[in-house]
Amino acid sequence: MNKIYFVDVTNRDGVQTSRLGLAKLQKTIINLMLDDMGVTQSEFGFPTTMHELNYLNANLELVERNVITNTKLSGWMRAIASDVELSFKNVPKLKNCNLSQSTSEQMIYGKYLGKKTPEDILRLSCEAVECAVDKGAEIIGVNAEDASRSDINFLIKLGKEVKNSGAYRFRYCDTLGYDDPKTAYDRIYEIAKATKMPIEMHFHNDLGMATACSVMGAKAAIEAGVDAYINTAINGMGERAGNADLVSCMLAILKSSGF
Repeated sequence: MNKIYFVDVTNRDGVQTSRLGLAKLQKTIINLMLDDMGVTQSEFGFPTTMHELNYLNANLELVERNVITNTKLSGWMRAIASDVELSFKNVPKLKNCNLSQSTSEQMIYGKYLGKKTPEDILRLSCEAVECAVDKGAEIIGVNAEDASRSDINFLIKLGKEVKNSGAYRFRYCDTLGYDDPKTAYDRIYEIAKATKMPIEMHFHNDLGMATACSVMGAKAAIEAGVDAYINTAINGMGERAGNADLVSCMLAILKSSGF
């Protein structure tokens, strides 16, 4: 039977909340508390950002010393081979990573100023995955930024190609908080069915539906025959209106009538 897991992004996305700053000790305490809860994974920071490095390396030392035993720590980086190279150089004990790449027409044009095509995006993403494999990464996720506004066939093609390159999970990112629960279900079901990859879902709360979309997305992944990974943040923290709330998602999965 397929399962639902939680990937908490408080220490990566939650800290992008306006006027919120978490000290490195506070972020460490969050990782310890997530571990006590049995949360599957904590996206604990940016391995390419110099001011994070002491904290990131120290927390992986806590893993080696069996202080953090349940929660896997993963780093976030762009899906560009040079970022992967730098990340594993900066944080040598890093084992898990999520590689983020823009996938919507608007994002590809806006970020790359018209200099990249969808085929370039596929190539860059696969190169980044292959680099992570070469560096010894154990769990590699590929994030489709702005997936909710991306062509569904392109998302499926990206998923299949990065899977062939060594990626394990595909993250569907509702970067602008644009989806509704029905749309989230339909799109995630189609991607999961076609790629046969475990699906992460990353929803923002701009329209007040982050928890509902996360739960329905997880339901879609399970019913399509793959594991589901819900991205959450403590108290729903996150940029703009925030991310899906950790406790709300847990309670919805455990107590709502649909589950």
